[in-house]
Amino acid sequence: MAEKPPFEACGRLFDLSDAFVHCHATEVLFADAMREALAWHRARCPEFAGFLEAKGLNDDSPVAPEDIPTLLVTIFKEHRLISIPDSKIKIELTSSGTGGQRSAIVLDKRSYDRILRVVDAIFGSLGLVNREEIADYLCFTYDPRVAKNVGTAFSDKILTGLTRRGTVFYAIRWSEATGTFEFDLGMTVRRLLAFAGRGRPVRILGFPAYLWQVCDDLESRGKRLTLGERSFVITGGGWKIHKDREVTKELFKKRVSAVLGLPEQNIRDSFGMVEHGIPYVDCECGRLHVPVFARARVVDPETLKPLPDGEPGLLHLMTPYLSSYPSISLLTTDRARLAGDCPCGRSGKTLEILGRAGVAKHKGCAISALDLLKQ
Repeated sequence: MAEKPPFEACGRLFDLSDAFVHCHATEVLFADAMREALAWHRARCPEFAGFLEAKGLNDDSPVAPEDIPTLLVTIFKEHRLISIPDSKIKIELTSSGTGGQRSAIVLDKRSYDRILRVVDAIFGSLGLVNREEIADYLCFTYDPRVAKNVGTAFSDKILTGLTRRGTVFYAIRWSEATGTFEFDLGMTVRRLLAFAGRGRPVRILGFPAYLWQVCDDLESRGKRLTLGERSFVITGGGWKIHKDREVTKELFKKRVSAVLGLPEQNIRDSFGMVEHGIPYVDCECGRLHVPVFARARVVDPETLKPLPDGEPGLLHLMTPYLSSYPSISLLTTDRARLAGDCPCGRSGKTLEILGRAGVAKHKGCAISALDLLKQ
């Protein structure tokens, strides 16, 4: 779907159906798309334009994607930065943080349409799209009919469209009695057992800690299921308030595979953040892949200089997909390391998330964006 000026390169980039076709041509296309996005946000978000000028980027001369000054992810908890008029907002999303302030970001129709195409390309390139197949969905996330603006609810609603929808059950449900979202373990286990008895594929999405509890319950009753080779688990969102119960990816996959009766390679983790929007998803070998719609670097938290593959540092993410707010070059508070040459054969970098770094530990260049925008 071609886009009109000033987004010709963005249009060609987001029309790519192979999300991992990393080559010289897509590198050039990505750089052109990033320059289009940079010019758009500079012209339409005064705070971002002032930030760029303060960082020494005060004209429209060509700039490489990695040279675009980074905004620290926490800026979106402090400021409402947008590059569109309020009348153009299609949806406003918040992060699913467990405490304190939450990031709030907006999507216009252009950004919304792009992310639908991006999700299709990424999950399709990993063999996770089959719209000829009916699947039942068990979602360990907030019911989007109530939590319409929570990013995880939004993303899981999109993921239930990767097949034809059978029954969709959201396990974190709104309680009128307590005025909060609650996880109903008993109801969730009953629903999963019902799905397992139907004989059609089941897809389980969302926070891994709740699926771990379901496995506890099933094993305590001596039950093991046979969901089959066409069923998938796609976890995301981390362990949140259940950090004390977190297990390794390898142990998680082994146990879930044994209890639910599906191949280990069908258990995929994913990483994303509402402020960035691009999903990073495991291949069958268990590695998070960086798609052509984004770039990932790992940088030293004090100097922001890139670190070589294999060395841990702060995760720096880039994407031109957003036209609604200027989160095109984002410094996260996540520790990560990069690698290449995945055994699955897909090109490009793979990503390993090592946990939260903590902003308070890094008082150098990593927080300069927040300081500048507060001036």
